[in-house]
Amino acid sequence: MFGSSCDDYLANLTRVLQRCREKNLTLNWKKCPFMVKKRFILGHVVSHDRIEVDRAKIDLISNLPTPTYVKDVRSFLGHAGFYRWFI
Repeated sequence: MFGSSCDDYLANLTRVLQRCREKNLTLNWKKCPFMVKKRFILGHVVSHDRIEVDRAKIDLISNLPTPTYVKDVRSFLGHAGFYRWFI
């Protein structure tokens, strides 16, 4: 959820929670922080301004050993292809 002001945010939050009730969805409250400016989700940093890749993930990929087998090359290209959209 997002909002340009606290009131907008709370209105959007109310709509989402109401929709969850209508569809009988339950939330894991430990995984639902509210009113935060930045959040790490699945290796990405989500903030009001943008979505970016966690810098630790980029450092990890750039420090990988040189691939020597075809399977390793394919794996590396898959990771690099995904993260190139964020670089």
